Amino acid sequence: MSALITPELVVLDQDLGSDRAPVIRRLAQLVVDAGRATDVDALFADAWDRESKTDTGIPGGLAIPHCRSAAVLEPTLAMARPAPGVDFGSSDGPADLIFFIAAPDGADQEHLKLLSTLARSLIKPEFVASLRAAATPAEIVAIVDGALAPAPAPTTSTTATDAQPAASATPTSPANPASPAPRPVIVAVTACPTGIAHTYMAADSLVAAGERAGVELHVETQGSSGATPLDPALIARATAVVFAVDVDVRDKARFAGLPVIQAPVKRGIDEPDAMVAEALAAADDPNARRVAGGGSNGTDGTAAGHTDTGPNEHIGQKLKRYLLTGVSYMIPFVAGGGLLIALGFLLAGYQINGNATDIVLGNSLWNLPEGGLATYLGAVAFVIGAASMGFLVPALAGYIAYAIADRPGIAVGFTAGAVALVMNAGFLGGLVGGLLAGFIAWAIGRIRVPRVIRGLMPVVIIPLFGSIFASGLMLLVLGGPIALLMSGLNDWLSSLTGASAVLLGVILGTMMAIDLGGPINKVAYAFAVAGLGAGTIANQAPWQIMAAVMAAGMVPPLALALATLIDRRLFSAAERENGKAAWFLGAAFISEGAIPFAAADPLRVIPAGIVGSALTGAIVMGTGVTSQAPHGGIFVFFAIGNVGMFIVAILAGMIVSAALVVLLKRFVRRRPVQADAAADSSAQVPDARATALAGAPASAPARTPVPAR
Repeated sequence: MSALITPELVVLDQDLGSDRAPVIRRLAQLVVDAGRATDVDALFADAWDRESKTDTGIPGGLAIPHCRSAAVLEPTLAMARPAPGVDFGSSDGPADLIFFIAAPDGADQEHLKLLSTLARSLIKPEFVASLRAAATPAEIVAIVDGALAPAPAPTTSTTATDAQPAASATPTSPANPASPAPRPVIVAVTACPTGIAHTYMAADSLVAAGERAGVELHVETQGSSGATPLDPALIARATAVVFAVDVDVRDKARFAGLPVIQAPVKRGIDEPDAMVAEALAAADDPNARRVAGGGSNGTDGTAAGHTDTGPNEHIGQKLKRYLLTGVSYMIPFVAGGGLLIALGFLLAGYQINGNATDIVLGNSLWNLPEGGLATYLGAVAFVIGAASMGFLVPALAGYIAYAIADRPGIAVGFTAGAVALVMNAGFLGGLVGGLLAGFIAWAIGRIRVPRVIRGLMPVVIIPLFGSIFASGLMLLVLGGPIALLMSGLNDWLSSLTGASAVLLGVILGTMMAIDLGGPINKVAYAFAVAGLGAGTIANQAPWQIMAAVMAAGMVPPLALALATLIDRRLFSAAERENGKAAWFLGAAFISEGAIPFAAADPLRVIPAGIVGSALTGAIVMGTGVTSQAPHGGIFVFFAIGNVGMFIVAILAGMIVSAALVVLLKRFVRRRPVQADAAADSSAQVPDARATALAGAPASAPARTPVPAR
């Protein structure tokens, strides 16, 4: 196993500027220069993506920017001791010790355990003091290697993980019979998106805080080096649970009924004593928030599948997450159903929608209808596809409710969605019904009930009373007005012709390319998919919208693939390789194929993509191209109406975007080196899938403005 850190990966007592982004880029450059990564732009983009989610500064003048990246060849540590320090978002000021942890996507467990060990060492005062006193990079390396050296097996433990034995703030041996009274027991789970640093530092900080508070505290670290679940006996003894997490807690149902304190993982590092004190207070508070009974991922007040991000998450963000959860679970029903319906039309013609059920019930492979085998198979495909599409609204509502109330909300939401179908309220009814069902199920789940009937809550009581209230409101109050609104929306979409249809295509195309899988892109895609089930032979506007969204989303990766062929000198070797893959990704409607290019050069790549995608969306809407499939790109050609014009629209947008990329790269030059470094630092990726225009994340502290390229 090669060394994780070497002297050439250490920078001591240099002025690295006042902003964190150039520092991260400098450390990423060290990793690349050492031959441990292939692409500094890709590594910086992945590190900045992680930094944008949560500040990596921690109390004590420390910062641990870190990431997993496909650009990394082997796990690596790079370290900077800047003078002066650099603000990484810690509450106590700038950081003067910065460790950059770079792990490959497929890092082995032994390397990940070493990285986790280093992260845990950073909360030890003697280790940090020795780093500040070191005079040379070689001394730094020796200190780090010493911290990473195997230690004797501990007689007591601190965390439940494969990297260390099971955890507690007190010895796990039998209690001394002379002890005056047993200590309170608190269990905790720590987890972060990368699972390398914050997960383990928060665990150790909480354990130390538990010792100071006289609490027996056991932590389960759900990190990249593995996790050992807490012993059920410990959970049964616990009086409260602490979740210091930025991602889902695995198997959260184990903690059902326990008072819960939940916060981002960084708070477990910054304020562990406060979290332990809050947990102790919650244990004595009969009205404290508790982990929902019977759910696998939800807590009272917390959406399933999404952890509570605290006061920084406003109601709009929560609603977006609920709705996108519903859409993501709904898509498989729409994809399978839409393709089967399109296949039915291909085999039996459009007239099959009027008599498909009669043909399937009245005929068989040995008794074929008029039209022969093709008509029969087309009818079968149409009936199966229509049945799948029939789940569109109930699935949308059911999984929106699941996002709010966890598993107890699913039945309530599906029922409300089915009622929306009965009321002809369409996907708008599904949206409203799902939100209504989720919040009602969540509210019922918060009711304190005797332990003897707690097990009935998720399987009987919540589905029963939740369905009565949510579906009753849909039938008696909300269904009619929503149905009228849905009818008006369908009439408006059907009336779009000429300039109005083209304008809608421009808007949808722009939304698909502006952040390549970010929130704006998702809104456009969700709008198209949610309306797909309303399309008919007489009302093809929803199918046209789907075609515009899919075609526009194909343009950016295809355009960049073409640009790498037009002028190879404008692109790095890694980008040229990415360009080869982008041909297939774009053809399959996988917009992420453009992300490596946009991450490296957002201010020239993204505007070019927007222009081409807007043009494609306008052509598709203006010429009446349709798509009954929500995904698949050119590979679902049989589900596309007027496929020739579909291809022409994509080619037009691709050529325009590629030409603009080449022109911008040739004639819109970067500024000198200092400005270039600052401008590069502003390129960030708002979520795991996409990159957006430059700018600081809203939750980060104010940063020095940088000039545009």
